[in-house]
Amino acid sequence: MILPGFLISILTFPGVIVHEFAHQLFCHWTGTRVIRVCYFQLGNPCGYVVHERPSSTWKHLWIGIGPLFVNTLVGYLIGLLADPLRYGAPGQGPANFVLLWLAVSIALHSFPSSGDARSIWTGIWRKGTPVTAKLVGAPLVALIYLGAVGSIFWLDAAYGVGVVLAAQEARRHFL
Repeated sequence: MILPGFLISILTFPGVIVHEFAHQLFCHWTGTRVIRVCYFQLGNPCGYVVHERPSSTWKHLWIGIGPLFVNTLVGYLIGLLADPLRYGAPGQGPANFVLLWLAVSIALHSFPSSGDARSIWTGIWRKGTPVTAKLVGAPLVALIYLGAVGSIFWLDAAYGVGVVLAAQEARRHFL
Protein backbone atom coordinates (compact mmCIF):
# COMPACT_ATOMS: atom_id res chain seq x y z
CA MET A 1 0.00 0.00 0.00
CA ILE A 2 1.46 3.35 -1.04
CA LEU A 3 0.53 6.40 1.01
CA PRO A 4 1.68 9.88 0.10
CA GLY A 5 4.39 11.23 2.43
CA PHE A 6 2.28 14.23 3.46
CA LEU A 7 -0.53 11.90 4.61
CA ILE A 8 1.90 9.84 6.69
CA SER A 9 3.27 13.04 8.21
CA ILE A 10 -0.23 14.21 9.13
CA LEU A 11 -1.08 10.84 10.70
CA THR A 12 2.22 10.79 12.60
CA PHE A 13 2.61 14.52 13.31
CA PRO A 14 3.84 14.00 16.91
CA GLY A 15 6.93 12.33 15.45
CA VAL A 16 7.61 15.28 13.15
CA ILE A 17 7.32 17.66 16.12
CA VAL A 18 9.72 15.59 18.26
CA HIS A 19 12.12 15.25 15.29
CA GLU A 20 12.37 19.03 14.92
CA PHE A 21 12.55 19.50 18.69
CA ALA A 22 15.50 17.07 18.70
CA HIS A 23 17.36 19.20 16.16
CA GLN A 24 16.65 22.28 18.28
CA LEU A 25 17.76 20.49 21.45
CA PHE A 26 21.06 19.43 19.87
CA CYS A 27 21.57 22.99 18.63
CA HIS A 28 21.17 24.13 22.23
CA TRP A 29 23.53 21.44 23.53
CA THR A 30 26.18 22.34 20.97
CA GLY A 31 25.85 26.09 21.52
CA THR A 32 24.53 26.68 18.01
CA ARG A 33 22.09 29.57 17.73
CA VAL A 34 18.68 28.69 16.31
CA ILE A 35 17.27 31.26 13.91
CA ARG A 36 13.85 29.79 13.13
CA VAL A 37 11.86 26.67 14.01
CA CYS A 38 8.76 25.18 12.44
CA TYR A 39 7.68 22.12 14.38
CA PHE A 40 4.96 21.11 11.92
CA GLN A 41 3.35 22.43 8.77
CA LEU A 42 1.35 21.04 5.89
CA GLY A 43 3.82 21.01 3.05
CA ASN A 44 7.33 19.96 2.25
CA PRO A 45 9.23 19.94 4.50
CA CYS A 46 6.75 19.18 7.27
CA GLY A 47 9.05 20.88 9.77
CA TYR A 48 12.47 22.45 9.96
CA VAL A 49 15.06 24.11 12.16
CA VAL A 50 17.19 26.88 10.70
CA HIS A 51 20.36 27.46 12.68
CA GLU A 52 23.66 29.21 12.37
CA ARG A 53 26.65 27.32 11.10
CA PRO A 54 27.90 25.16 13.98
CA SER A 55 31.38 25.99 15.28
CA SER A 56 32.66 22.53 14.34
CA THR A 57 31.82 19.76 11.90
CA TRP A 58 31.28 17.37 14.81
CA LYS A 59 28.59 19.66 16.21
CA HIS A 60 27.03 19.74 12.76
CA LEU A 61 26.94 15.93 12.74
CA TRP A 62 25.35 15.80 16.21
CA ILE A 63 22.64 18.28 15.24
CA GLY A 64 21.89 16.25 12.09
CA ILE A 65 21.54 12.90 13.84
CA GLY A 66 19.92 14.21 17.04
CA PRO A 67 16.46 12.85 16.13
CA LEU A 68 17.81 9.32 15.91
CA PHE A 69 18.55 9.45 19.63
CA VAL A 70 15.70 11.64 20.88
CA ASN A 71 12.86 10.13 18.85
CA THR A 72 14.02 6.60 19.60
CA LEU A 73 14.25 7.33 23.34
CA VAL A 74 10.92 9.15 23.56
CA GLY A 75 9.15 6.47 21.49
CA TYR A 76 10.69 3.77 23.68
CA LEU A 77 9.67 5.48 26.93
CA ILE A 78 6.09 6.00 25.75
CA GLY A 79 6.09 2.38 24.62
CA LEU A 80 7.00 1.40 28.19
CA LEU A 81 4.01 3.37 29.46
CA ALA A 82 1.62 1.75 27.01
CA ASP A 83 2.35 -1.81 28.02
CA PRO A 84 0.78 -1.88 31.51
CA LEU A 85 -2.41 -0.32 30.17
CA ARG A 86 -2.80 -3.12 27.66
CA TYR A 87 -2.99 -5.60 30.51
CA GLY A 88 -4.78 -3.21 32.86
CA ALA A 89 -8.37 -2.76 33.88
CA PRO A 90 -11.19 -2.80 31.33
CA GLY A 91 -11.77 0.53 29.63
CA GLN A 92 -8.04 1.20 29.17
CA GLY A 93 -8.13 0.28 25.49
CA PRO A 94 -8.45 3.84 24.10
CA ALA A 95 -5.70 5.19 26.36
CA ASN A 96 -3.43 2.32 25.35
CA PHE A 97 -4.18 2.91 21.68
CA VAL A 98 -3.27 6.61 22.00
CA LEU A 99 -0.01 5.80 23.79
CA LEU A 100 0.91 3.16 21.22
CA TRP A 101 0.09 5.57 18.36
CA LEU A 102 2.24 8.26 20.00
CA ALA A 103 5.12 5.86 20.60
CA VAL A 104 5.14 4.46 17.05
CA SER A 105 4.57 7.93 15.50
CA ILE A 106 7.52 9.37 17.36
CA ALA A 107 9.89 6.43 16.84
CA LEU A 108 8.93 6.27 13.14
CA HIS A 109 10.45 9.75 12.65
CA SER A 110 13.79 8.80 14.25
CA PHE A 111 15.67 8.60 10.97
CA PRO A 112 17.39 11.80 9.90
CA SER A 113 15.80 13.19 6.74
CA SER A 114 17.40 13.60 3.33
CA GLY A 115 17.51 17.34 4.16
CA ASP A 116 19.55 16.45 7.24
CA ALA A 117 21.84 14.36 5.01
CA ARG A 118 22.35 17.28 2.59
CA SER A 119 23.17 19.57 5.50
CA ILE A 120 25.69 17.11 6.94
CA TRP A 121 27.22 16.57 3.48
CA THR A 122 27.70 20.31 3.02
CA GLY A 123 29.23 20.54 6.50
CA ILE A 124 31.76 17.75 6.06
CA TRP A 125 33.10 19.10 2.75
CA ARG A 126 33.79 22.60 3.99
CA LYS A 127 37.39 23.73 3.87
CA GLY A 128 39.25 22.84 7.05
CA THR A 129 37.03 19.89 8.00
CA PRO A 130 39.08 17.20 9.79
CA VAL A 131 39.59 13.98 7.85
CA THR A 132 38.08 12.01 10.74
CA ALA A 133 34.83 13.99 10.40
CA LYS A 134 34.76 13.19 6.69
CA LEU A 135 35.42 9.50 7.41
CA VAL A 136 32.49 9.42 9.83
CA GLY A 137 30.20 11.83 7.99
CA ALA A 138 30.35 10.41 4.45
CA PRO A 139 29.16 6.89 5.40
CA LEU A 140 26.62 8.45 7.75
CA VAL A 141 25.15 10.45 4.87
CA ALA A 142 25.02 7.27 2.77
CA LEU A 143 23.15 5.48 5.58
CA ILE A 144 20.68 8.35 5.89
CA TYR A 145 19.96 8.17 2.16
CA LEU A 146 19.57 4.37 2.41
CA GLY A 147 17.06 4.97 5.20
CA ALA A 148 15.18 7.42 2.97
CA VAL A 149 15.02 4.80 0.21
CA GLY A 150 14.05 2.21 2.81
CA SER A 151 11.12 4.35 3.92
CA ILE A 152 9.54 3.61 0.53
CA PHE A 153 9.42 0.03 1.76
CA TRP A 154 8.21 1.08 5.24
CA LEU A 155 11.61 0.69 6.93
CA ASP A 156 10.89 3.71 9.13
CA ALA A 157 7.51 2.27 10.14
CA ALA A 158 9.12 -1.10 10.91
CA TYR A 159 11.71 0.73 13.02
CA GLY A 160 8.97 2.60 14.91
CA VAL A 161 7.03 -0.59 15.62
CA GLY A 162 10.27 -2.38 16.56
CA VAL A 163 11.19 0.30 19.11
CA VAL A 164 7.76 -0.02 20.75
CA LEU A 165 7.87 -3.83 20.72
CA ALA A 166 11.34 -3.71 22.29
CA ALA A 167 10.01 -1.42 25.01
CA GLN A 168 7.10 -3.73 25.74
CA GLU A 169 9.35 -6.77 25.77
CA ALA A 170 11.77 -5.04 28.15
CA ARG A 171 8.91 -4.11 30.44
CA ARG A 172 7.70 -7.69 30.58
CA HIS A 173 11.16 -9.04 31.43
CA PHE A 174 12.79 -6.35 33.54
CA LEU A 175 10.15 -4.17 35.16
